[in-house]
Amino acid sequence: MSLTDKAIEQIRELIRTGALPPGSKLPPEPDLAAQLGLSRNLAREAVKALAVARVLEVRRGDGTYVTSLQPSLLLEGLGGAVELMQGDSGALQDLMEARRLLEPVATALAATRISDEQLTEVKKHLDAMREARDDVERLNAHDAAFHRAVVSATGNETLLTLLEAISGRTLRARIWRGLVDTGAAGRTLAEHEAIFDALSTRDAALSQAAALLHVSNTERWLREYLGSGEARISGTTSRK
Repeated sequence: MSLTDKAIEQIRELIRTGALPPGSKLPPEPDLAAQLGLSRNLAREAVKALAVARVLEVRRGDGTYVTSLQPSLLLEGLGGAVELMQGDSGALQDLMEARRLLEPVATALAATRISDEQLTEVKKHLDAMREARDDVERLNAHDAAFHRAVVSATGNETLLTLLEAISGRTLRARIWRGLVDTGAAGRTLAEHEAIFDALSTRDAALSQAAALLHVSNTERWLREYLGSGEARISGTTSRK
């Protein structure tokens, strides 16, 4: 472990133990360095690294603060990393596999917690998807909002952030474009309707099964589509 890594770990430990709770202000750099037994350069580098990781926020002219440490903030960079992975077919399939492991369970949890108002929100996006079945951009937007509304009903922000990163907007757009091109959009819409119907009954097992069927079918379609040698999913056409 480098000296900078050790300095980062020392500041993290102060945060973990509550010595520097969320929202608190760090001591001035000379004081922080002395407190941790570091050089000022090492303290500065550690602060910079933790700021990039959204653990700390440097406010020019005011000082450095511990952020809210909310999952949506700390995992913010995950979505960007996922977007970079999506140029590789193997990575795409890995993302779909991860989604298959997480989303059905999240949907089951949502069924036990979803309120009438949240269910209405899910239905609003389902209705919009029906109306936009030939418009890939609108389908994509309401598909993402549909699943976000479902996972939001769990009340688990970490789960929501992870799934949103895994099922990013670019990935959904590419899938919907391919589904519309191959005439499979109707089937996928029916799968969304099945998820909504299961949530409406507050049946966790049925909701999980409906979500698993939907994600598994999408994963299988994507695997077959990529395996065909066609690249229409990325907006071009090529064959082996």
